[in-house]
Amino acid sequence: MREATSRHVTPGHAAPRPEGLRERKRRETFQRIADAGLRLFLAKGYEATTLDEIAAAAGISRRTFFYYFESKDDVLLAQLTGYEEIIKESILEKSPAEAPIDVACHALQKAAARFPASQSLAFARLMRERQALRARQHGIGFLRFEQVLYETLRELWPAKGRRDRLRLVAMAAMCAMRLASDTWIEEDGKRPLSKYIQDAFRDLKSEI
Repeated sequence: MREATSRHVTPGHAAPRPEGLRERKRRETFQRIADAGLRLFLAKGYEATTLDEIAAAAGISRRTFFYYFESKDDVLLAQLTGYEEIIKESILEKSPAEAPIDVACHALQKAAARFPASQSLAFARLMRERQALRARQHGIGFLRFEQVLYETLRELWPAKGRRDRLRLVAMAAMCAMRLASDTWIEEDGKRPLSKYIQDAFRDLKSEI
């Protein structure tokens, strides 16, 4: 998970509380397990990877694994966590003079570049192959990203009169993201995901 390098603090919004040592160690362990799991899933396949192998690769005990995760599914879904931070940072680095829909597009394009293209495509296929995970991705991933988009856009545009419009922007942005992701997978990633996102937002704006 990336650390924020800078934060845009709007009037009425306090700066984030500094992270304590215990919180940092817990976050680092969580991410180490998630990263170890993803490496094994991509190298061996999801079904062939065991919890014990993930724990060993992360340098922890099986008991410690269950302190952080309940199952392999949760390890895979943990990859979605880092995207939230990228989305937030990418929005808050922009100017309120820009259009919210363009800021949302920029944030999702930045998030799409989190991993190398081949790794991102392999991860997306893993999610798609497992129907239970795909359902949870929609519930945990897309809906959560929509909420993160909305809340962070409100930090950049805090006026109460804009709330409903910013919520519409967040909802429309995630619809465009889903279309871009589906097309990217169907076309076997022949272009970077960010290009599909750009196309989807262009089409969205042209039809509104």
